[in-house]
Amino acid sequence: MFLCYSFPLLFGLLLMVYYRLPAMAQRGLLLGFSIFFYARAGWVSLGLMVLAAAICYGAALAMDRWPGRRGILWSCLAANFSLLALCRFCFPAGAMPVGISFYLLQGVGYCVDVYRGTIRAERGALRFGLFLSFFPQMEQGPIGKYDTLSRELSGGRKYDPEQVSAGLARMAWGYFKKLVVADRLAVPVAALKDCYGPGFALLTVLYTLRLYADFTGGMDMALGAARALGIRLEENFDRPFLSKSVAEYWRRWHITLGRWMKEYIFYPLCVSTPLLRLGRAARKRLGTRGKRLSVYIASGITWLATGLWHGVTPNFLLWGMLNCAFVLISQELAPLYARFHKRFGWKGKRWYATFEMARTFFLMNLIRACDLFPNPLDYVNRLMSLVRWGTIPELGLGAGDWWILALGTALMFGAEACRERLLQLTPDAKWAGVAVMVVAVLVFGCYGPGYDAGSFIYAGF
Repeated sequence: MFLCYSFPLLFGLLLMVYYRLPAMAQRGLLLGFSIFFYARAGWVSLGLMVLAAAICYGAALAMDRWPGRRGILWSCLAANFSLLALCRFCFPAGAMPVGISFYLLQGVGYCVDVYRGTIRAERGALRFGLFLSFFPQMEQGPIGKYDTLSRELSGGRKYDPEQVSAGLARMAWGYFKKLVVADRLAVPVAALKDCYGPGFALLTVLYTLRLYADFTGGMDMALGAARALGIRLEENFDRPFLSKSVAEYWRRWHITLGRWMKEYIFYPLCVSTPLLRLGRAARKRLGTRGKRLSVYIASGITWLATGLWHGVTPNFLLWGMLNCAFVLISQELAPLYARFHKRFGWKGKRWYATFEMARTFFLMNLIRACDLFPNPLDYVNRLMSLVRWGTIPELGLGAGDWWILALGTALMFGAEACRERLLQLTPDAKWAGVAVMVVAVLVFGCYGPGYDAGSFIYAGF
């Protein structure tokens, strides 16, 4: 959607009309645009979105009328996850119906909250339809919660030059990260996929940088488009490469997915009757360590579900289990680390904090490379090859492209480091930033034969 050549024109027309309308008409206009973009993605995508919205809307109304009816909730969950499983097995990788992995989780979370009684069911079908289908979220999220997102979508927004300039500046920045950095990195990543040894080591770094620029670029476009409309979506990233552990990394990367998995899978499992009984029995036999057995099992199931959400191929199951293992190991070793810090005085030392961040970065690079190899044996063979010497092939980029890539990547991380200051810029400065970013994208962006204008990596998950 964002990368279609017609989108800037359509979005500009939307902005000009949107701020001239009353609140109810603003909601109707946003819903109409959302349906239009789903229809452009294909009638299958639109039909599945409408079906999922009807299931969640009807189930929530039924649970609101008959509180405590667990059967209604389970029927809703079965219907939604059956749709997702059907799409996983019927559509090839990268060709999933637009947004289904995101709006299904958003709809399921809404239904669970209604069942728990934390929110009331939405009576207005059109208002609920807008909550589930709001077009900036359609490709990559973020996954919103009803109690916050519904207020933002209530309408009645007045034109605010600061909001519009900030939103458009963030959109332009997202285009820069996607078209100048991420798509240029796609060339060396493709050239290194068959490599072993040093070539594979370089692949893990370049693929992580590409995924970060691609995903955060898409998030910037989504959050910027919403901000220009006076709507604030939740942040999905918080400088993950500054993380000092795997657990911290996942608190900073894809924040809304991690929150969803915790609230609707991990925490309910931890307090479920079978795991509570298991924990008590394990504590009697194994002592204080035994009571954590239920937490280990809940973590394993949660990470297994996270892997399946990304894909049903074996590599994503391995990816989930690797992340689970490293998160649990780091948590278990935390007391030992604390004693070492106290003994040697490492805590608070800048050099040791840098070491922890570098260690986490390269460890996550190795785990992330699992995405690229559907057969886990291929991935394991490449991991084993890291102890061997080898050669790095031609990466397919000229000297000019490498300079653009290096400067673009440095600018990307430099802007992240100065994010708070950039948010305080005046509207005039932000408009100037929009103009600079547009020129940079037009001059240095990746275009030409073979370019796919609809490809975001996370849109295929």
